[in-house]
Amino acid sequence: MNIRSSKALFAVAASLLVVAAAACTDPTVAPKSTVTPANVFTDQNSYQQFLARVYSGLAVTGQQGAAGNADISGIDEGFSQYMRLYWELEELPTDEAAIAWNDIGIPELNAGQFTSTGTMIKAMYYRIFFQVGMANEFLRETTDALLDSRGVGSALKATIHTYRAEARFLRALSYWHGLDLFGNIPLVTENDPLGATPPRQVARDSVYRYVVSELNDIMTQLPAPGGAAYGRATAAAAHMLLAKLYLNAAVYTGTAHYDLARTEAEAVIASGYSLAARYRNNFLADNNTSPEIIFAIPFDGGHTQSWGGMTFLIHATCGWNDGYNPNDIGVNGCWGGIHMRQQAYLNYEAGDTARTSFFYLTNHTIPMTDMWDFKTGIAAPKFSNRTSTGGTGSDLGFPDTDWPMFRLADAYLIYAEAVVRGGGGSRATALGYINLIRARSYGGTAGDITDGEMTERFILDERGRELLWEATRRTDLVRYGLFTGGDYLWDWKGGTFAGAPLDAHFALYPIPADELITNPNMTQNTGYTN
Repeated sequence: MNIRSSKALFAVAASLLVVAAAACTDPTVAPKSTVTPANVFTDQNSYQQFLARVYSGLAVTGQQGAAGNADISGIDEGFSQYMRLYWELEELPTDEAAIAWNDIGIPELNAGQFTSTGTMIKAMYYRIFFQVGMANEFLRETTDALLDSRGVGSALKATIHTYRAEARFLRALSYWHGLDLFGNIPLVTENDPLGATPPRQVARDSVYRYVVSELNDIMTQLPAPGGAAYGRATAAAAHMLLAKLYLNAAVYTGTAHYDLARTEAEAVIASGYSLAARYRNNFLADNNTSPEIIFAIPFDGGHTQSWGGMTFLIHATCGWNDGYNPNDIGVNGCWGGIHMRQQAYLNYEAGDTARTSFFYLTNHTIPMTDMWDFKTGIAAPKFSNRTSTGGTGSDLGFPDTDWPMFRLADAYLIYAEAVVRGGGGSRATALGYINLIRARSYGGTAGDITDGEMTERFILDERGRELLWEATRRTDLVRYGLFTGGDYLWDWKGGTFAGAPLDAHFALYPIPADELITNPNMTQNTGYTN
């Protein structure tokens, strides 16, 4: 199944699951459907369509187009999109970005002062368990016993076994997001009885071990990278997710595993990927052709329309009243929302041309003196609906640009950080990877660093430069011990322009208050009131 070429399948697959998430995140309750297994799974294509619906849960917001039949209730449908929510929770409380809209849920994210009633926080929690619920239901409906009872032949059964591994990857991905953002969360699988509510809260380190075990168990069952596997969970994507888990293991469990992070990064690097010739090619409407992207969330102007996702990330990063021409990034208008804090802008060095070519300073100030004024802070439309050859996507409103969740440059940086932190490997190799990344942006060796310059803090800063606005920053700052406290301040950290220390409990988001009410087995994270 080629997810990229089968984007239209997402729309068809939506009819398989008409889900009412409402204010319930109970992952032991199967998604509600207007169809039954008896009348769906007689068609062998249904298995592919069902899996496509699990994939598309990362991209779409409901059962029809951009709006009208939402998966998640109680929030504007465009705001409820998985990738948009994850991006906001990873970027807005950090030194990289703020949104100049005083909408519900955004001010507390911009300032890093979270509450258990925060709309975006609650929606992200719901999205995670919506995905988990769909993956669990797919796995329940594809056991060998059920396949045999339906007369599924051996060839199709072998294909479905691969689909099951992909569903387990997608569930592991969402569980990683859950344990990273919220800490102790429910852990429910397809083996738990339906309706056995309320689910039990599981310790963060136990969820971590489960996800690691799942990824290792499915590694040989996943598709090989390349070709028709674009947009699918491959073995390389599983290695990359494991690398990220191990890199942050000290945060999740109290025990570092930099050696394992290095090993998994090595496996990714050996999988046949290469850096795109041009940095920007990873963020354009034809970025599916980039040799660097390991796992992407595909978007298509005709078939995966959403007011979240890449629609949000492209339209919201350019301004409507600062003189910017939206045609430059292939869209029909700018929303003037996402602007860059000065700390991120000043992190770049002279000569770093490729990674700063999209910065727009006209009519903007560098200091973000007003969070609600888009023209304070830098505009940086990194993502574009134009192609590498200068054309535009198929729709000027809904971009064709895919979200590059995992890419090779990140694997290089994980390897380097793991080596510097004592995880074994070769410092010379790590230095070579960093200089490969920098040479692409500098157009040669002018940006090369020496071994002595390759410190932990340098790598954090380099991650900021290379992965700007790619939804890694909060996790990186937490790992470095800089997200909370007062050792590193940025514009509006803690709610003041000069920045103020954040209490340590803000390193985790709160469990939503609604969840605590509906599930008495849940306990709030330390430092938050219910």
